[in-house]
Amino acid sequence: MISREDISAILSRYDENNLKIATVCSHSALQIFHGARMESFTTIGIATARSRPYYESFPLARPDIFIEVGSYDEILRRDVQEKLRCENAIIIPHGSFVEYIGAENILEHFLVPMFGNRLTLLWEGDRRRQREWLEKAGIPTPRIYSSPSEVDRRVIVKFHGAKGGSRYFTASDRFDLGSKLQKLGYTEGYVIEEYIVGVRYYPHFFLSLLEKPNVSGVDYGRLELLGIDRRLEVIDEMHRGWPDVIEEYMDFTVTGNQPVVLREKLLVDLLEIAARLASTSRKLFYPGLIGPFCIETIYNPKRGFTVFEVSARIVAGTNLYIYGSPYSAFYYDEPMSTGRRMAREIREAIRKNRLESILY
Repeated sequence: MISREDISAILSRYDENNLKIATVCSHSALQIFHGARMESFTTIGIATARSRPYYESFPLARPDIFIEVGSYDEILRRDVQEKLRCENAIIIPHGSFVEYIGAENILEHFLVPMFGNRLTLLWEGDRRRQREWLEKAGIPTPRIYSSPSEVDRRVIVKFHGAKGGSRYFTASDRFDLGSKLQKLGYTEGYVIEEYIVGVRYYPHFFLSLLEKPNVSGVDYGRLELLGIDRRLEVIDEMHRGWPDVIEEYMDFTVTGNQPVVLREKLLVDLLEIAARLASTSRKLFYPGLIGPFCIETIYNPKRGFTVFEVSARIVAGTNLYIYGSPYSAFYYDEPMSTGRRMAREIREAIRKNRLESILY
């Protein structure tokens, strides 16, 4: 596994006066490039021939430099990594970056400094590890079934990795589940989870190692709530097929996002959950969460918040708030997207001579 010392050695050869922010042209890249530009960073977009002209079409968010690849897994090629290092590039990981390259490959083969703690990608991408994290943090979670024979209620079947809900499906009982698994040919790589009824909320947080703690339960950095969204999935349109629901509506693939403002009294619960997650991450994969993360929740008035997933990097729902959200305004008297917040953290780390503490 690539160590923090390996990355520090590479970083020692970087020109800190000419650092560039880089990412794959997908997911939340426009926001990342736009935010970096607002903080006066040069940007690098890793793009395919097909995606490049579309990213060139946004004058305030287009990358300053393009590195073109035939497919995104070519990022692991030695020459591409060398090009990034020669440009003093700092990679911002997002969902597509992790999905295309893989958390294991990032840990074992990607020798370019990344913003945040790359160990979090391993813990977020494996649902069993993520479950351990949530349980040790004492956070309410859906019940997980170890085999189809244990199922005694409606369940949802999910797959490992940052797949945005792709291929998820529900089953009404163990017989329905067994039938669907057999029909689809799935034997492993999935998790059977209790289906929770409620309203889905996705709060976006940022944890800064450079600022003093501000929330009870977090003793190693400042915790900020930068926004909340809801995700638009095909199944959300199911009512259009009533009373005879068409099978194609039973699709949990995320296709978009909506902004949300939560009832204020519920913010206390969310911040407490975020604090527990951060504190526990420090113990499980030191130095723990760094930068952006999202807690994926369902709220039911009888049960409170149930957390079913954690995304330990920037999420696409933050694209709603390019000039900030109703919550970021409580921290910053200027437009502050999550993309810009990451660039600001890098800028501050340079100023405070603490760049190594936020890159791995």
